[in-house]
Amino acid sequence: MESSSACNRPAIDAPASGVAGLYPEQERIDSAWLAALPQAAALFAFVDNRIEVVAGNERFLAHSQAQNEKGRPLVPADCWNVILAFVHSDKSSEWFESRREGKLGPEYFTCTLGRIPGADGRPELYLFTASDRTNERAIEKNLRRELLSDGLTALPNRTGFGEEIDDRLTNSVWPENAQFGIIAIDLSRFSRVNESLGPMAGDELLITVAKRLKSSLRQGDVLARIGGNDFAIFARLNNGLSDCLHIVQRIKEALSSTIRLSDLQIRVDCAIGCALSTSLDDDPDDVVRKAQAAVKIAKRSGKVEIYRNGVLKEAQRRFSIESRLRDALAQGGLTLAYQPLIHLHTGEITGFEALARWDDPELGRVPPTEFIPVAEESGLVTPLGRWAAYEAAQALARWDAKFGTALPVSVNVNLSPIQMARDDVASMFEEALRYSGVAGNRMTAELTESAIVADPDKARKLLFALKDLRMSVAMDDFGTGFSNLASLHTLPIDILKIDRSFVSNMLEDHDKAVIVRTILSLAESLNLKVTAEGIETQELAHALQKLGCWQGQGYHFARPMPEAEAFDYWRARWNFETI
Repeated sequence: MESSSACNRPAIDAPASGVAGLYPEQERIDSAWLAALPQAAALFAFVDNRIEVVAGNERFLAHSQAQNEKGRPLVPADCWNVILAFVHSDKSSEWFESRREGKLGPEYFTCTLGRIPGADGRPELYLFTASDRTNERAIEKNLRRELLSDGLTALPNRTGFGEEIDDRLTNSVWPENAQFGIIAIDLSRFSRVNESLGPMAGDELLITVAKRLKSSLRQGDVLARIGGNDFAIFARLNNGLSDCLHIVQRIKEALSSTIRLSDLQIRVDCAIGCALSTSLDDDPDDVVRKAQAAVKIAKRSGKVEIYRNGVLKEAQRRFSIESRLRDALAQGGLTLAYQPLIHLHTGEITGFEALARWDDPELGRVPPTEFIPVAEESGLVTPLGRWAAYEAAQALARWDAKFGTALPVSVNVNLSPIQMARDDVASMFEEALRYSGVAGNRMTAELTESAIVADPDKARKLLFALKDLRMSVAMDDFGTGFSNLASLHTLPIDILKIDRSFVSNMLEDHDKAVIVRTILSLAESLNLKVTAEGIETQELAHALQKLGCWQGQGYHFARPMPEAEAFDYWRARWNFETI
């Protein structure tokens, strides 16, 4: 409630003659009522186009030190326009907030206005009250600061970062054609520090990194901690990408020297992704998401990544795939397709490889190369793998029932390294075989070299457990990984599958042909069978047959097909002995 002097007020601030003291007895009654109110209160009158304070309690008078020439307090300046608008309205009451500068800083009041009809020829009066809310505002301000700040580093958090960006975009002067950019920073080895040295050391690392990042900022830049080990910088870019890369270089320099934690010297590695706005009208939240999409790529590439068009759409599609895949697994929305495995010397169908297929009502046909990585990243690969194993075993049982006896074929089921690490795979296969009534020697588990390399001891235990179930084990995509060849001799592996990248062009590429012959020679010396993937021509099939390859699969024989078609395909080629 800020007061003002008479010389600074409009003419209608002058005292309204005939109002003050016109009804002294009534004025004493009004003053007594006002004195009983716990907040600052006053009565206003509006006569002859003038407003005057008729009466006020001590709390009001203490806040309204300015007076007119007759010694009566003036209407608070910050309330003037609101009171005048209320007088000319037909409202019976009104409330508003008022702010004034006090000796200790801003003071805040919640004000109310009420209309009191006049009687016996007196003018209409207006009751004004003002409740001090300064302490409440201070508490709200402190709480808001806590909500918008990171308690560890005192930097803005994700929400506070957004408000800081909005404030600078709204209230700062921006040159023509200026842009803004978001630089996202992810500390690569932060989890290892927490695991090795404890959370206190992790907190100390975050505080030190925050200080160093802050030292690399320019005036007007904003640094925030937007996640556990994620930071982000808002920067004004007068020179576009050049300014952004300059800031990135300063960040690298700031984090280049080691950080001492306890008695250890630690070098901080980070992934950096950048996104630039196309104009100042761009949604800042959208640019932040683009920067985070870029930093995710930077974690894989090991380089600074600048967001390119389409990356965010790819991330949004992966999210949609994850959500729809979760529903598909719960509602039976996936199917298995079966690609035949052909004995290259007899032409017989020895088995089928079970391959997951997904036609979604919203997304359409989603290829395995797209939904399998999403399943592995999201953890859905475990229920997906279990479903595939159970469904493949049940398909064998249905074929047996249709044929009247057990078919002389097996089914291969792929295992993800993620599933092998997280699931009890041996128990899964044991249940699948038991529920279907199928013998273990009619199922083959296909796993990649990387699955064995990731945890050799666990892989060894799993493979021997599968052998206890009489299952076969195939190493898929052999030649593309980094397995220890010596382990082939000690692990219970039955089949090597040569990756299609070596097979499909072996007739034209001498080096690939040499690789195929080497794998076949290695397998023979270790008494392993070999399956060649990607056979798409009869010439390839005959060449591999002459080299002594045991089994093949590819489009030359058949594409993956539904369960019923796979059974009919086997019936048609039963005992067929040429390829």
